[in-house]
Amino acid sequence: MTANVALVFRIEKDRKMLADELFTAERGGGARLNGRPIRVSSNSAIIDALLCTGFPYSVHQERQQHVDVFAEFLRQAQAVRRLGSAALDLAYVAAGRFDGFWEERLHPWDIAAGVVIVAEAGGRTTGIDGNEIDVFGGHVIATNGRLHEAVLSVVQRVRGMRPGELHG
Repeated sequence: MTANVALVFRIEKDRKMLADELFTAERGGGARLNGRPIRVSSNSAIIDALLCTGFPYSVHQERQQHVDVFAEFLRQAQAVRRLGSAALDLAYVAAGRFDGFWEERLHPWDIAAGVVIVAEAGGRTTGIDGNEIDVFGGHVIATNGRLHEAVLSVVQRVRGMRPGELHG
């Protein structure tokens, strides 16, 4: 059985906070922003990377593990941002505005469209365990592809994980 799904992610201008942007993707058809093709960044050095993340609503209960990973990326990358929307973060990785993104405690609707958009823009997504992305798994690492192993390695090392392991 084959399922076909159309994905559309629209960021509407609201109180001059965001631009009017429409991110779309189709498996095998590439990713687009307002109808124009987009590609991930070409950055290959983590020291030059602009990364982004988000924190779960439960961050106060699990503060240290999230702060430790965030702090390590502050030491290794050019900068780390937090926008507050996994869907937007993924779209920005696809458009080359960010080089990588990681987050946990997500819902499928937070990431399902974004992982397709990233892949179609030439990027790579996995779970934080390094396994193939599972939108029901609740965690994601998305990068331009060139930085994926480096970002994955930092997250896993700081959390005390072995490759393929979800919890350290």
